[in-house]
Amino acid sequence: MYYPHDFHRVKGELYCERVPVSRIAAAVGTPVYIYSYKTLVDHFHKLEQAFRTVRPLICFSVKANGNLAILRLLVRSGAGLDIVSGGELYKALRAGCPPSRVVFASVGKRPEEIREALCRRIFCFNVESAPELEAIDAASRRLKTVARVALRLNPDVEARTHRYITTGVAESKFGIDPRTALQLLRRHASFAGVRLIGIHLHIGSQITRSQPFVQAIRRAAAVIERGRRFGAPLEWLNLGGGLGIIYKDERPQTPQQFARAVLPILRPLRVRLILEPGRFIVGNAGILLTEVLYVKRSRGKRFAVVDAGMNDLVRPALYGAYHEVIPARPAVGAASGRVRYDVVGPVCESADVLARNRRLGAIRSGQLLAVLGAGAYGSTMASNYNGRVRSAEVLVRGSKWAVIRTRETMQDLVRHDVVPTAMLR
Repeated sequence: MYYPHDFHRVKGELYCERVPVSRIAAAVGTPVYIYSYKTLVDHFHKLEQAFRTVRPLICFSVKANGNLAILRLLVRSGAGLDIVSGGELYKALRAGCPPSRVVFASVGKRPEEIREALCRRIFCFNVESAPELEAIDAASRRLKTVARVALRLNPDVEARTHRYITTGVAESKFGIDPRTALQLLRRHASFAGVRLIGIHLHIGSQITRSQPFVQAIRRAAAVIERGRRFGAPLEWLNLGGGLGIIYKDERPQTPQQFARAVLPILRPLRVRLILEPGRFIVGNAGILLTEVLYVKRSRGKRFAVVDAGMNDLVRPALYGAYHEVIPARPAVGAASGRVRYDVVGPVCESADVLARNRRLGAIRSGQLLAVLGAGAYGSTMASNYNGRVRSAEVLVRGSKWAVIRTRETMQDLVRHDVVPTAMLR
């Protein structure tokens, strides 16, 4: 693997670091997300080391995984946080992140979110439109402060990833086209409440090659050079996130390869660098452990019906995403390795399929299966669809482990519902 992670087998049994995952399942039940502390920290430091010569601000993308324990351990490792809502700002502060290491993206920031971020004095807003820039400028002037702003450029670059996670093409809702960006930079002195400190890019997610980043940086460089002629103090370039990982047979660039590709273009620009990794840090640091409820046969096809579904991990249903699925203990018997299954969840949707046509050997009820690469956009996109509670989450460090999110209860399903008794008599 390009990014070694700490899920491995000992005498055939799947371990996270030095803990057998079956031990966690026996204690907290399934489905359960399990994360490796060591992998999270190692991935952060690999990226930090690759760009050490330019000392970037690395802001972990909270949308990839917003668990407070994970955010806190990354902040303590030196990370800042990339947020996209007032709720994520609240989480960032609760996790102990200094506001000076928080960057705020999102195409639709509400007035109260802007106000709260200004009052907290976050490092920077990544602005997605002229009306948003004007709204931040007005809010800053009312609060008698000055907001640091980077304009999110839409460079019209094809990232060659799933269309739902491609964000830098012309038809995308994200970012500002170069012509409009230059018009705003020309007017920079008229915005008394903001300081235009840089350009922001985020062209997509799960990008496995350097070329789209290089193309986007070159287009951003042209905007930076022209913007500086207007007197705009463009000191920062935020490359966003998007670094791909291995789910199946991808060959993604390593952090070192990425750095070697982009740093020669960045150095002549004389800019400070911001990175916003999410999936790269946490994707292969987590698994979803699930139990087989039934093995079903129909018209020559086998189904392993498990207790995790699209309410727990929606990526396969939403994106057609591939996740490796393996038994937590090796299959036994003559059929091992030759039997194919669809691994399906309990949700009443035909799309609730975690894996199709996988060789899993002889599967039986009660067996544990591990869905790999589930650390990013797994728990954070979970729902209560079909009246199902959200899963527990566990963090492993060496031979120790702890629950970092308790499993929801049935009471949680109705906790915020209000029955207007007088209206229903």
